[in-house]
Amino acid sequence: MCLAFTKLRIIFGFERTENMASFDELTKSHPKVLVDFSAEWCAPCKMLKPILKQVKDMLGDEIKIIKIDTDKNPSLATKFQIRGVPTLILFKDGEQVWRQSGVVPAENLVQIIKSY
Repeated sequence: MCLAFTKLRIIFGFERTENMASFDELTKSHPKVLVDFSAEWCAPCKMLKPILKQVKDMLGDEIKIIKIDTDKNPSLATKFQIRGVPTLILFKDGEQVWRQSGVVPAENLVQIIKSY
């Protein structure tokens, strides 16, 4: 099943787009994609932003980081059963390999990403 979404922000060194895009294609567009499901009103989500920047700075091209606003993309939130924000999901070659809700320290995220 392929879902489309309207409000997508690819962060930390990647282009921004407002065009309709296939989430499945996006998660397959890079060997490792970390998706941050968040909401604008969420305080922990705001705390996660500098952590994700650190992760991107540490891993460079090894990872693509995408931020999805669950309020603007409810179909994706439903598809991935997002019950709380922030929720991070790591995709490797388009397949979900790891998932966790809440704020995760940068060092832990780097270790998790490298383990896949």
